[in-house]
This record gives sequence, C-alpha cells and structure tokens, in this order.
Amino acid sequence: MGQPYPAQLAGKQALAEQLLAPFGVGTWHPPLASGERDYRNKAKMVVGGTVSSPTIGILDADGHGVDLQACGICSPGHRAAFGPIARFITLARIAPYDVPSRTGELKHLIVTESPDGELMVRFVLRSTEPVARIRKHLPALLADLPNARVVSVNVLPEHKAVLEGEQEIVLTEQQTLSMRLNDVTMHLRPQGFFQTNTAIAAALYAEARDWITDLAPASAWDLYSGVGGFALHLAGGETAVTGIETSVEAVASAELSRTDAALHRVRFAAGDATRFALDAPATDVPDLVVVNPPRRGIGAELGAWLEASDVGHVLYSSCNATSLAKDLAAMPSLRPVRARVFDMFPQTPHFEVMVLLERTAA
Repeated sequence: MGQPYPAQLAGKQALAEQLLAPFGVGTWHPPLASGERDYRNKAKMVVGGTVSSPTIGILDADGHGVDLQACGICSPGHRAAFGPIARFITLARIAPYDVPSRTGELKHLIVTESPDGELMVRFVLRSTEPVARIRKHLPALLADLPNARVVSVNVLPEHKAVLEGEQEIVLTEQQTLSMRLNDVTMHLRPQGFFQTNTAIAAALYAEARDWITDLAPASAWDLYSGVGGFALHLAGGETAVTGIETSVEAVASAELSRTDAALHRVRFAAGDATRFALDAPATDVPDLVVVNPPRRGIGAELGAWLEASDVGHVLYSSCNATSLAKDLAAMPSLRPVRARVFDMFPQTPHFEVMVLLERTAA
C-alpha cells in the first residue's frame, strides 16, 4: 500500500515475465487491472474488544483488537454490514475471544458478498455455548441486515492460528450463496473456496473459455476444481468435463450448480487431484487439463505425470508465479504459448497468472 497502482501492476507484470522467461512464453497479453479498492468479496476479520464494544479487524502485537470496519479493500457491502453485526454481537452476548487469556467465544467473523449484494455471515466460535443465543436473536440480525441470506456458526475449539474449524452449523433455511459470474451461477457453501475478487474472477474464467474455445477439446479435467468456476465455464459446449476437488462441500456446491444449469457433460467428484490422475486408465486421459492449485503448486508427482502423459494442452492458473515456474521446469514438453497477469489482489504483492501450455512435437 502507498505505491501508485500503475506501479504495482507494472511490478507484478515484470516479476511474472522474469520468472517465466526461461520457458519462452509465446505471447504475453496485457495485465488485467483491478479496481484499486473495494475489491474483496470475502472479509476475514478477527473479533476483539468486549461484548459491549467489539472490534472487527485484526489483533495488535499484544493480542488486542484493532478495529478495521472502514477497511478500504473490503467491499462497500462488507463495511455496511459490520455495524449491524457488531450490534448483534452485543445483543446476543457473544464474548469476543481474548487470545492472551484464552477466554471468550467469538474468534473470527467471515463475511462473503455475492455479485448481487447478498451476504453469507459466519461466526467462528470456540464452542457451541453461544449458539442458542445466536438462534434466538437471529431474526433481529436478519431484520437489521436484510441482505444476509446465509448465516452459520463454525466451531474452532483449538487455540491455534487457523481461520476456521471443521464443524459448521447453518442457521438459516438458505444453505448456499449464489455467485453469478458471466453466464454461470455457482452455489457457495460456507466452507467452499471462491476467488476473492469478483470482477477479476469473472474475467479470468471468461478468458479461460476464450483460450480453450478454438482448441475444441473433446474431454477435459479440472483439477483443484473448487466450486467449479473453470469447469462450469468450459462445460457449455461439446467438451466432457470432470472436476476433481478434495473438499466435499465444494463438490456438493459444484454439483448443485451443474444441476441447476442442466449441464449434462460435466461431473464433479471428491478426491485428490494427483491421485486421480495417477490412477486414471491411459484410455481416459483427456485432451485438456486445467489446474488451479494452492500456492504450493501442483507438485512433482502431478508435474511428472503431465510431462509423461498424452495431454495436449494444460491451462494453469496460479496464485504463486514462483511455484508455477518450478512446475513448468518439470514439464519441458509443455510450452507456454500465452500468458496473462490478473491482478486479483491489489495493494498486496500477490497476483494471479494464467498460462496456456501446449505439447511440443517430439
């Protein structure tokens, strides 16, 4: 922060080009800029302070709450919601968790806003002790925050630096938040992953579809498919698409989206991406593989499989250009024919970069 946005974007483009220079990218498309502020569709805030005066933001070095309800990278919808949520914390008597003393209940607040301005509100608690009070006063929250569609409680009993626990209790009749991007509507469950910048995510998926259209693959795998962003955007034509994702919740969301859109040539399954590829019969290897891995990249095993396979094209969307470069080095037979930086995370050093790889002739 503090660096002019054009300089931020130029620096990200320069870093991406430097890291991928050894692989001879055929075409670099101009970097796609984001809005400089108001871009996050998901706010992950630490709750501090007291029941009567809660803070929503971060913790300082001593573990005390610092209020960031006016944070400029959060969406206007988030900022409008924090006040009603703070009032609800007081009304329902949900004691903020005090890190130094390890007392209290409410650890985090996770708020997601859909492109249509609807909200998912999640309270991350140490235990289920406040749940009855949250249920009792929930009508007051929904009256004060009428665009809240999904409200849930997540239980994180351990004292450790993670955002959420495994147990989720959805308190509203509506279980998913509709995330409408381009001509595709995805259904996001409380623990599902979704790209954090709605406008850039929409552009990323649309560009992926454009890059793939001329290839006309008969079959494709979307590995690390999440709630189905890439798979659902590629599934409208004649391509048979299989999405693989470890999160059962994300797979359920993707299946719901597939059913709603009546897409009969796409399916989703829960599983490990690498294991799925390694266990697949040679006759099932697709024309195209899409990978959108976590920051660590796809890893040596999947990279080696892709290198040795008959897959003709790989579409790789990466949030860490360093791990992308490492993975490309392990796949010398797959040459990047085009690439583009998508500034998913303005005001940070991070960015998304998508590359289309094509198998070179032996």
